[in-house]
Amino acid sequence: MHVTLVKPTLGRTERDDRFIDEARMEPLQLGVLAGLTPSGVDLTLTDDRIDEIDYDAPTDLVAITVETFTARRAYEIAAEFRARGVPVVMGGMHATLLPDEAAEHADSVCIGDAETVWPRIVTDAAESRLAPRYHGAFGVPQPGVMPRRELYAGKGYLPVSLLQFGRGCRHSCEFCAVTEYFGRRHYARPVAEVIAEIEAAGRRDLFFVDDNLIADPEAARELMRALIPLRVRWVSQSSIDHVRDSELLQLFAASGCLGNVIGFESLEPADLRAAHKGPNLAASARYAIEIATLREHHLQTWAALTLGYDHDTVASIEETCEWAIANRFTFAAFNVLMPYPRTPLYARLAEEGRLLYDGRWWLHPEYRFNHAAFRPARMSADELTKVAWACRRRWNSPGSILRRAFDPATNMASLERLAIYLAYNPIYRRESFKKQGMRLGTR
Repeated sequence: MHVTLVKPTLGRTERDDRFIDEARMEPLQLGVLAGLTPSGVDLTLTDDRIDEIDYDAPTDLVAITVETFTARRAYEIAAEFRARGVPVVMGGMHATLLPDEAAEHADSVCIGDAETVWPRIVTDAAESRLAPRYHGAFGVPQPGVMPRRELYAGKGYLPVSLLQFGRGCRHSCEFCAVTEYFGRRHYARPVAEVIAEIEAAGRRDLFFVDDNLIADPEAARELMRALIPLRVRWVSQSSIDHVRDSELLQLFAASGCLGNVIGFESLEPADLRAAHKGPNLAASARYAIEIATLREHHLQTWAALTLGYDHDTVASIEETCEWAIANRFTFAAFNVLMPYPRTPLYARLAEEGRLLYDGRWWLHPEYRFNHAAFRPARMSADELTKVAWACRRRWNSPGSILRRAFDPATNMASLERLAIYLAYNPIYRRESFKKQGMRLGTR
């Protein structure tokens, strides 16, 4: 039997070219799926972000991982394979949140985590009895399973190994699909399995893709203590409250953490309250103490900022951009607030009649990447789109990159930190400009 694993691209650029992601990272979820595949099954990993898909290559089953932003392209790919008589199974967060929608484009849908059902899916496909739905139980990620990293060879991924320690988050932010997906639960892997995977991967630079690495602080402490002797460099995602735990913060620094993606989201407390962003509500005014503490530990910050809350104005968003530059963050993402399906935010905006693109922006032919998909309270949707793009342009300008580099506490704290800053900021700039206004899907 032959199984083809597919990672869809976002869509098309303004030049009508298929989007090729220069900053692409390993598709960890497909590596794990490959590790779960029964022996004797041949596998092909096709990454649509770089590979041309050969729809006529012999295969018995196609498995497509679906995210909300790649759903339109995923459905296009599925249609091509199904037209050739090849069965398609879809999984991932979007397929779990909207299984009925995914079922319109697939022969089978995997709902939830694949660990407990993927071997059965493969066996059923081999015996021509693929079921319409499979329900995978949520639990500890990839128990006893190593990703098949040899499938990544030759695809030009960034030289960073992606891993997961845990899944889920215990917070209940209004905008977050992770909360809906996992139901405010968190599952952590045994530390010994994570360490074994790091050693097998053989790289020093790591990115933990956890939704919130410190969702279980005690488990996070155990992991970081085990990382110390490995002398690795790593980055993950963490809520702001880790800065208020001095022992945890010291372990971050001692274990080789370069810094974290931190969801600051907004500078306006009223917006944080409305979003139920609990960890941020206890932060100091404009996060001054937290940022100073991060700098004391020489931790570089990847700031995630969300634009378009009900108290935002064009002027306040522009001020947020200047605040980020003044704090010399290593990276910052200026994300338009997105109403992801089945989130409380989506439900509220739908009830208020503020959703655009008939509610399903991820499938609408007129929607463009990084554009507003709802009517903000204090500006028009077009104004939100324009000011968010202005922030990204300002942040990624040569002057901003140069100004932010000169920070002896973070970006110049060592030669290796400066090298990382100088290597990745130009990549981030190119990708930001290339993706702006992209069409989702390629048709």
